[in-house]
Amino acid sequence: MFTGIVQGTASVVEIDEKTNFRTHYIKLPPALLDGLETGASVAHNGCCLTVSAIKGDVASFDLMKETLRITNLGELQVGDEVNVERAATFNAEIGGHVMSGHIMCSAEIVKIITSENNRQIWFKMPDKELMKYVLYKGYIGIDGISLTIGEVAADKFCVHLIPETLTRTTLGKKRLGNRVNIEIDPQTQAVVDTVERVLAQREAALAVAAGHEVNVR
Repeated sequence: MFTGIVQGTASVVEIDEKTNFRTHYIKLPPALLDGLETGASVAHNGCCLTVSAIKGDVASFDLMKETLRITNLGELQVGDEVNVERAATFNAEIGGHVMSGHIMCSAEIVKIITSENNRQIWFKMPDKELMKYVLYKGYIGIDGISLTIGEVAADKFCVHLIPETLTRTTLGKKRLGNRVNIEIDPQTQAVVDTVERVLAQREAALAVAAGHEVNVR
């Protein structure tokens, strides 16, 4: 479990590329090395990965085919940075919102509006069906950052970023066309899916009562 409060950024110092498989070697900041062991979970751009080895201040992480397909981690090159967060502990402050580290999709940055003290970034989702989980003022995870959703329009949505977020995370360096990892708030997803299921069952029951046959999934 993670909180969506990024603890820092870390550089990719080496990549071992294989068929449908990658190992990333990440140089972690000192604050994130304390007590770190193999088998521990660390979020990279919001994606939960497992420490496979540690050598000095460099930890390695294996990325499977599905991870490379769904997330933006397969696009990383040596020298790139990722947002990192250690797994939350029971006494951790939940400053953002509860996140699982399970990425649902990646979204493209299609507009950036910069003003003196903040930045508005618009993202285009790859599937309009996912937009039912993107609600005005709701939570969303973007590259591991817990953010509040601003405006919502068709297959796009935006967030507003303060200078602290731009400085602490990689979002300040993002450009048009870059992809970011998206984690839908699990509570929002559960509520939306439950309401849809209940409404579908109700409509089916009403149709049967009216003497019509319907197909129910």
